[in-house]
Amino acid sequence: MRLDRRRLIGTGLLALAAPAARAGTPPPPTSRPAGILDLAIAADAPSTPTGLAIARGGRIFVMMPRFTGAEPITLGEVLPDGSVKPYPDAAANRPDPQAPQATLFHVPNGVFDRDDTLWVLDAGLPTGKGRPVPGGAKILAIDIGRNSIRRTIPLDAGVVPDSSLNDLRVDVRDGRALAYVTDQGQAGAGAILAVDLDSGRVVRRLADHHSTRSEEGLVKFVERRPVMERKGDAPEKSPKGGANGIAISPDGRRLYYAPLMSRRLYAVETAALRDPNVSDAAVAATVKDLGEKGMTGGLTTDSEDRVYLSLQEHNAVGRRLPDGTVEVLAADDRLIWADTFWITPDRWLYISAAQVNRRPEFNRGRDLQQPPYAILRMRIDADPVL
Repeated sequence: MRLDRRRLIGTGLLALAAPAARAGTPPPPTSRPAGILDLAIAADAPSTPTGLAIARGGRIFVMMPRFTGAEPITLGEVLPDGSVKPYPDAAANRPDPQAPQATLFHVPNGVFDRDDTLWVLDAGLPTGKGRPVPGGAKILAIDIGRNSIRRTIPLDAGVVPDSSLNDLRVDVRDGRALAYVTDQGQAGAGAILAVDLDSGRVVRRLADHHSTRSEEGLVKFVERRPVMERKGDAPEKSPKGGANGIAISPDGRRLYYAPLMSRRLYAVETAALRDPNVSDAAVAATVKDLGEKGMTGGLTTDSEDRVYLSLQEHNAVGRRLPDGTVEVLAADDRLIWADTFWITPDRWLYISAAQVNRRPEFNRGRDLQQPPYAILRMRIDADPVL
């Protein structure tokens, strides 16, 4: 059954009351009941929408990586009826190796800054694999008022032949404009890119460090099934995924991150990441292992330095508190492959259901995705980090 395309007015976070115990009946479960999520909109995207960004005026944008090259668009705007149109236009969504700075190849993520500029990450992979197209890996600044690309920052200096850039965060404050990008790697060897958006300088950090590397021996379960990949006649195996989700602390001093295939959360000092005069060893010395947090995709933070976790194995939204406590805020069967968060100024937390586990590569060639794709939301009690 297709999801309702209409925007639904949410009622916020509601507690699900546990039934009272009766004489002679087993005690209630010790786990605390999770809250619920509301359907904000059902996006009828033409392919897997992993990225999500929402402008202050309410415009919704989704990013659809080109996993195969058959995807018609990679950046789109969700219209009020749930349909998705190419953004900023159809021409920009036609990848052209002869015009790598002006066309979009493989956009996994995008974010807004406090001035409502849309910053878009392009991994430069027209078919989701292989060597990035020269000049294709980039960050673009888009003026959504004019629906036009304002600036392009090349990332060639930070990519390697098997790069797969994945997530983006932008930090504009105190007269500086910085960006941080995760590279999950096509074989699981990840890294983090620190980008000075003013000068265009790109520094590649923590390359193949244990904190950015895909962990061996893990299996991810989504919708009660293991996510297993088969390539050709080879046996099925767990996919690899290095540094994936990232989030910035409210003061901008720490970058939180995690590999796609890992249950651990890490943090690194941003000052060390972006300073080209700091050695790689010195950067690595600032990395902190913050402990287990479950299998996640996207991350985000709020003004109280709490890290939100897309708990993919539980169709749930979690949150890590500064003292290390992890809590489950809400769960919903429609949250299939919980992916990207967005927090609006009025304290709505949005999250996309990307259905990545239903893609053909994880189902012996069968595409089990069922558009439209749910974008869910809930109320929270803190402001976004912008």
